[in-house]
Amino acid sequence: MKHIKLLALSGSLRQASYNSAVLEALKIIAPAHIEIVMGNIADLPLFNPDRESEVIPALETLKSILAQASGLIIASPEYAHGISGPMKNALDWLVSGDEFPHKPIMLINTSPRASHAQESLREVLITMSGDIIESACVSVPLLGSGLDKNGIIVNAEISHALQTALNEFCQKISL
Repeated sequence: MKHIKLLALSGSLRQASYNSAVLEALKIIAPAHIEIVMGNIADLPLFNPDRESEVIPALETLKSILAQASGLIIASPEYAHGISGPMKNALDWLVSGDEFPHKPIMLINTSPRASHAQESLREVLITMSGDIIESACVSVPLLGSGLDKNGIIVNAEISHALQTALNEFCQKISL
């Protein structure tokens, strides 16, 4: 099978984040030909267009991984009915680059009741010319579950939903 490299971004900086845990679990359960690289948005400075000409190591690394990736997986929480600050900040840094437009995107929602942020995130990604693969977007009920990445992996229903979405995503990418 063809090797596929994907960038995964968690919109949460929390140590015990469900969004980070679901991405770590997905990385483990992915088939061998699918490489999922965890991106780091925690070290990005606050977005400031005056700094776009600067060399910012965390941004350069993120852009490089994104440029090499066949697709982008995002799992981000909802805060006060909106996109998390760290995720919005990362997207603001990526908006003017040529790495992002037309990149296939898979969204994972770890709290199915959190619909406001998902809709806002979709609007931002579409505005940035991202290609959201709707059939690969998945909601899994992790909020309040207490599951970490290992708990997600052994939960048959959740791991199956994640594997199905990932397979759909990779099939669409390979077309």
